[in-house]
Amino acid sequence: MAVRATPDASATSARTATVEIDLGGRIRSRRLARRATLRQLAAQAAVTESFLSQVERGVASPSIASVQRIARALDTSIAALFAADESAGTVVRVRDRRKIVYQGLGAVDEFLTRGTDGRLQVIYSTIEPGGGTGDEAYTHDSDEEVVVVLEGSLDLWIGAEHYRLEAGDAVTHSSRIAHRNTNPGPGVARVLFCITPPSF
Repeated sequence: MAVRATPDASATSARTATVEIDLGGRIRSRRLARRATLRQLAAQAAVTESFLSQVERGVASPSIASVQRIARALDTSIAALFAADESAGTVVRVRDRRKIVYQGLGAVDEFLTRGTDGRLQVIYSTIEPGGGTGDEAYTHDSDEEVVVVLEGSLDLWIGAEHYRLEAGDAVTHSSRIAHRNTNPGPGVARVLFCITPPSF
């Protein structure tokens, strides 16, 4: 993957919308998914069973402290409980891809996933012959990375290891190990970088 650069000006701004969250319903769904009774969850969250029942039914409005204790008892966070529902799939149209052009490196990155708040980031890179990340290896704060060559060839160095990848080849490695790549040519290389969690 290419080094960091400033996104081009065509990146679209995020849109905001007000969404009403059914907090009680979410608490109840998570509790049932854990197969916990009202009494069990109430005890873990240090609230009364009747109060928790009222919260689930939308009758009582809990304090932030109460929500925090309930969230912790459910092994989740307040942010997760209040997060807006997402659609089953997030579409990124070709025309809407966030694109980064790395001047002097002969590489272009296009982001196939939105933002960095999810668990996965997928980047489609087009690398010209002789292009790549540059001579200096780098690391980033992701646990795992999968490199898939769709077209052309890619020389990839991970620590002391070197791999020559051809179309169809894939490598999985830790993003915390210093790595770099270059396209040996003769043609353009098209490569997918799948990263978890996102760090670009």
